Amino acid sequence: MIISQWRTAESVTEGHPDKICDQISDAILDAYLTDDPNSRVAVEAVGGHGVLFIVGEVTSKATVDAANVAKQVYRSIGYADALDITVKIVTQSSDIALGVDTGGAGDQGIMYGYATKETPQLLPLPVVLAHKLTDRLTELRKNNPKFSWLRPDGKAQVTTVDNSVWTVVVSTQHEETITTDELRQQIFEHVIQPVVANLRFEDCHINPTGIFLQGGFEADTGLTGRKIMVDTYGGLIPQGGGCFSGKDPTKVDRSAAYMARYLAKNIVSQGWCNECLVSCAYAIGHNDPVMVDAWTDTDYPARDWVVKNFDLSPAGIIKFLDLRQPIYRQTAINGHFSSKTFPWEKVTTRKM
Repeated sequence: MIISQWRTAESVTEGHPDKICDQISDAILDAYLTDDPNSRVAVEAVGGHGVLFIVGEVTSKATVDAANVAKQVYRSIGYADALDITVKIVTQSSDIALGVDTGGAGDQGIMYGYATKETPQLLPLPVVLAHKLTDRLTELRKNNPKFSWLRPDGKAQVTTVDNSVWTVVVSTQHEETITTDELRQQIFEHVIQPVVANLRFEDCHINPTGIFLQGGFEADTGLTGRKIMVDTYGGLIPQGGGCFSGKDPTKVDRSAAYMARYLAKNIVSQGWCNECLVSCAYAIGHNDPVMVDAWTDTDYPARDWVVKNFDLSPAGIIKFLDLRQPIYRQTAINGHFSSKTFPWEKVTTRKM
């Protein structure tokens, strides 16, 4: 096993300030791709305390009202306060375009994909459970009137040892109408227990500071890409450093990480190993990766299978995974590898 038996991973809700920015960036990307699938987009957002800045580089035939898209995302999450929005989007650098125009990578970097048999999602157990907890918070807030006191901002963290849950941390924004003791009991019974059975109340830390009235941009600053560990594998395996949100698939930070996950997941699902780590690296403007590797816990020649069967050029990845679709806002919540509907999460049979 490439990771310790003691493991901790976290997730955040859609109302967390960093995730607000991720969703805004990806919603803007989707808007461009809807009208022009060949759009090149690199858009980031930073928000807090009543203001939101949207900045980036775009080359597209589409016209997008980025401020209006941001307002719609903000409202759909559950926030009603007004934002003073500033947008500065310019044309993509011609220097970068020189390499991308020929089908090359939009940047250098190293990307990783991982899969493990320990869960049906082929993800580490604490990652899966942390996402389930934050998803449960959002589900109750939006769909159950008894939990109207829940507010959009929140976090969850799960620690496991030897694949058993050791402790759970849940923090959620709330209205003043509920006491701390009542909140803790409600969260334990209706959020934690449905996700992690047989866990004692004493093993949970629920709103550890007691009160969590201020949340989102009111309480903290958000930034696109700051939750890359939440987006991927909880920090339990290596991470190349490049974030995903707001980037079109010519940016291998995103597309190659998706492809690496697809490869790792398919290698594991074929029964060739219990866990797999795929890595690849690129040089800006170059079509082929400068490095490809695939580690498994068996002697199966996974790297040979990858190199023999797949085109890992940016254009090859985009075509294989059909990445020019406007599917990206949904990736910005509960991890980019949590839904079977994403094309990189599909399992297909391809023999050696």
